[in-house]
Amino acid sequence: MNMLSKTGASVPVSPTAEEAEAALATLQQLAATNPSAAAALDLSALLAQQPQASSALNRSYPTEFRVDDAYKASLPDLQNGPESLIKGAHAPIQHVGISNFRLPLAYAMKDGSVQTLETSVTGSVSLDASKKGINMSRIMRSFYKHAGETFDFDLIATTVLDAYQANLESFDARIQLRTRLPLLMQSLRSGLEGYQYYDVTFEMIREGRETTRVIHLDYVYSSTCPCSLELSEHARRTRGQIATPHSQRSVARISVALEEGESLPVEDLIAIAQAAIITETQVMVKREDEQAFAELNGSNPIFVEDAVRLLCEGLRAEPCIGDFRVIASHQESLHSHDAVSVLTEGQTFAQTSLDPRLFESMFHTG
Repeated sequence: MNMLSKTGASVPVSPTAEEAEAALATLQQLAATNPSAAAALDLSALLAQQPQASSALNRSYPTEFRVDDAYKASLPDLQNGPESLIKGAHAPIQHVGISNFRLPLAYAMKDGSVQTLETSVTGSVSLDASKKGINMSRIMRSFYKHAGETFDFDLIATTVLDAYQANLESFDARIQLRTRLPLLMQSLRSGLEGYQYYDVTFEMIREGRETTRVIHLDYVYSSTCPCSLELSEHARRTRGQIATPHSQRSVARISVALEEGESLPVEDLIAIAQAAIITETQVMVKREDEQAFAELNGSNPIFVEDAVRLLCEGLRAEPCIGDFRVIASHQESLHSHDAVSVLTEGQTFAQTSLDPRLFESMFHTG
């Protein structure tokens, strides 16, 4: 603001505090409603300044305050701010989103029934180098909009994934739904039944126009060491010495990419694992079941190398399955370390480096 002096010269006059606050509010509203215009004026440094605390600030929650459209339009939106607000390198980000957002979702079972299961959701999108960030709540809202429907890969693709990919204007998008599926299992000889819980994750990956559907399954079984079994039998035969072969709880993490247009009930993937390694841990056990399990383990000793190859054979035989990966961890009762193995087939899971904590994540405590 300028005024004329007695000599006719223009003299700048400082605005009042009220005028400055009004101007700042106007600029903040411009940044919120028209980020490109704010960026053109290079207002980032100015808008980053926080107003000084005032002793006149209201310290009581305003229960009667209501938000209207005009007020919402005035709210700052830093995630969608101009490129000038980016901190660090202007580099693309492959994954940005939310993890372990939980809600109950309904799933269709092979027999036509529906089970509602607590589900942990991981949702992410790619982010261009020129974009500041994303509104992560849109991923959650996409799920709640369809939370009452029965989930399968088609619903994930055509509603949730499409919705938040479009809302966030992203080229790539990904979803993982992780849950525990209870299936009723019968004991070996007593006829008792109990629920076996399977850690299952449904994953959908959208890269441009390409979509990959993946099922991850943790399968828990008992592994008896073939070497230990033979040494125990040797002690019995040659010296009449009783000896016990070592066996341990073991875990196979199976990841399969489905062929385009194909579907595979998770119960069928579990059945493939059960047929490949028949010593699955038991739920309900009486004495006759415990004896049967000992006989079953004695008849099927396996090294960790055997485990991944047996599962590979079963997965290759299923035409719905394309690429796959099998990770096995035999959590030793003899050694103070574990025996592990990784087998992959196809490019989807091919990798030269592993997460350093991968095998730690495969412990199942029941």
